[in-house]
Amino acid sequence: MKFLLFLFVGVVHLLSLNSGKAIYKNDICQRTFQEIKEEIACYGDVAKAIINLAVYGKAQNRSYERLALLVDTVGPRPSGSKSLEKAIQIMHQNLQEDGLENVHLEPVKIPHWERGEESAVMLEPRIHKMAILGLGSSIGTPPEEPEASNARSYPGWSCFYLSALWLSFIRWCITAEVLVVTSFNELQRRAPEARGKIVVYNQPYTNYSRTVQYRVQGAVEAAKVGALASLIRSVASFSIYSPHTGIQEYQDGVPKIPTACITVEDAEMMSRMASRGSRIVIQLKMGAKNYPDADSFNTVAEVIGSKYPEQPPISILHIAGLRMKVIVVLVSGHLDSWDVGQGAMDDGGGAFISWEALSLIKDLGLRPKRTLRLVLWTAEEQGGIGAFQYYQLHKANISNYSLVMESDLGTFLPSGLQFTGNEKARAIVEEVMSLLQPINITQVFRAGEGTDINFWIEAGVPGAHNGGLTVIWGLLNNHEDKKEDFIMGN
Repeated sequence: MKFLLFLFVGVVHLLSLNSGKAIYKNDICQRTFQEIKEEIACYGDVAKAIINLAVYGKAQNRSYERLALLVDTVGPRPSGSKSLEKAIQIMHQNLQEDGLENVHLEPVKIPHWERGEESAVMLEPRIHKMAILGLGSSIGTPPEEPEASNARSYPGWSCFYLSALWLSFIRWCITAEVLVVTSFNELQRRAPEARGKIVVYNQPYTNYSRTVQYRVQGAVEAAKVGALASLIRSVASFSIYSPHTGIQEYQDGVPKIPTACITVEDAEMMSRMASRGSRIVIQLKMGAKNYPDADSFNTVAEVIGSKYPEQPPISILHIAGLRMKVIVVLVSGHLDSWDVGQGAMDDGGGAFISWEALSLIKDLGLRPKRTLRLVLWTAEEQGGIGAFQYYQLHKANISNYSLVMESDLGTFLPSGLQFTGNEKARAIVEEVMSLLQPINITQVFRAGEGTDINFWIEAGVPGAHNGGLTVIWGLLNNHEDKKEDFIMGN
């Protein structure tokens, strides 16, 4: 997939695109499409040079080797962890040693959540240990006090030993009957039944964007009707008895309850049991904890443009009486991952092919007209925290951004590029992609949005996302070590 991103970046920096909102005016707006098409065709030799270096030359396996070194050395990189910060420092040094320009770190405050020990055991109608993964930001299960008889059975012990004994009997878990539902609407209809129970969502999978709402909002909706906890069927069309994890959200004014994902198989089984009228009881234990926000960084590097370099600070421009054209093409991926896999696919691959895009252009001695900026986001898995803070810091210069790109859909055989922009911009992108005909990657799809670039797209900046065999991405179960092992050959 890397040569798709490399070639697109290597050519599209020559063009100014507009998504339909007039952010800034430039020379391309005054030119006919035929003139633009002819200019793009002139870069056929550049395209071939990039393809040859990336696919057949000395850079053929470089991004994979770089990625393997990081994930083998650091491993999982959850938000707020020391391993994430170690990875950021390593990448900062790597980008400097690679000879890229303006390499720096931009501070970000990020959430710090730790999973702790977790388990779920079905007690009725039979004993069954269930595979679960707690969801990001979930609270843990509360302590269940021991029965009073346990504390009274040792009257001769001192208060100190009695207290220690009492603590030893505390079970940090919830044991409750289960209510199985297939939708939020069903939950509302059966709201009186939910109080004091564990709500299990067995929602059918339609597509990721629709079905993921149960993972994100499931705990809130269950808490509103008095549930003690929620268990959500993993958001996938296929399962190999492997639960997913991901972020979930609480809502102000609604009690926080523990929440986790279970496997598709267990959700279906409990749905069948419930349809027969069986009483289902689960003991849920989650040691999850939320800590104060941690310090982190977005990692930035550039290849400075020859015609439209990054501008100095506004104050310096004013003092010097200068006005400079500034256009930035941004490529990105995120460095953080969840804690249950090594983060090679999500999103180590995306981060490293974004780095490789700049490396290839530098290695070929190319100097793009526009500045190519690489941003390796932090805390994407927590809801795009690093990307949002970057947007807040840089949105005053939104007219500087010609295109924002993200790679976070897995690293598979590419088939094209997903793009969001107006029809004129799309036509330009299609011409650019035609230069990839030698490797048969020319398609331009709709929907170029991504968690880390949506802020810019919503404000009118064109956006693009890699497009490939994303169906495999769904089948291999998001954020879990089985997927990582499959891809890395472990």
